Amino acid sequence: MTNPLRLGVNIDHVATIRNARGGDHPDPVRAAEIVARVGGDGITAHLREDRRHIRDDDLRRIQEATDLPLNLEMAATEEMLEIALAHKPHAACIVPEKREERTTEGGLDAAGQHNTLAPIVWKLKDNGIRVSLFIEADERQLDAALKLGVPVVEFHTGEYAHAHLDGDGDKLARELKRISDMAALAAKNGIEPHAGHGLTYENVQPIAAIPQIAELNIGHYLVGEAVFVGLESAVRHMRELMDEAR
Repeated sequence: MTNPLRLGVNIDHVATIRNARGGDHPDPVRAAEIVARVGGDGITAHLREDRRHIRDDDLRRIQEATDLPLNLEMAATEEMLEIALAHKPHAACIVPEKREERTTEGGLDAAGQHNTLAPIVWKLKDNGIRVSLFIEADERQLDAALKLGVPVVEFHTGEYAHAHLDGDGDKLARELKRISDMAALAAKNGIEPHAGHGLTYENVQPIAAIPQIAELNIGHYLVGEAVFVGLESAVRHMRELMDEAR
């Protein structure tokens, strides 16, 4: 039997549009409610240190508005740890974060930051929060995740997405194999592999077809498509493509 594939929808950029004008429209909570209604499996939100999109109070309102599990993307800082412990989301995905970047540019260096990450991972796990690391599909980083004892890793698919956009068939094949191989290795070692970043209607199916991957987190593309077809239609179509691939 084929393993089910979950869709987590990142609603950050609904908040980005809201914050461009101030006020409270469009409300990311309304987006979360739509995702719940049309078959999304979870809500992902990245509370950045500069609060450029999701704001602190959004987390509470999202949790109150829907029963879908909340996956909080967070930097490995004491401030974000305190916020995570206060809100107790279903999951916390630790991501790299730089003020000057437009979006997350790559995976977390879990191997090089073990001593920083270990106490944060321990405190999150001790409070019943499922911890994930957003890493490159790389054996060294996966080994670091194993040593840190996290139950989940999310593989950064940005290079795969760039190769698809550039029409670089050789690189696309290499990136897909790299992600597939590391997903198999993660599952073999008891870690649940997820994937995300830059996934679109056009490139999602080869990633979705990797049998060990349990969840895809997709946001910017779906919010962009929602401008033209509505969020409900965008999420439904992505769900259909993912299901076809399985």
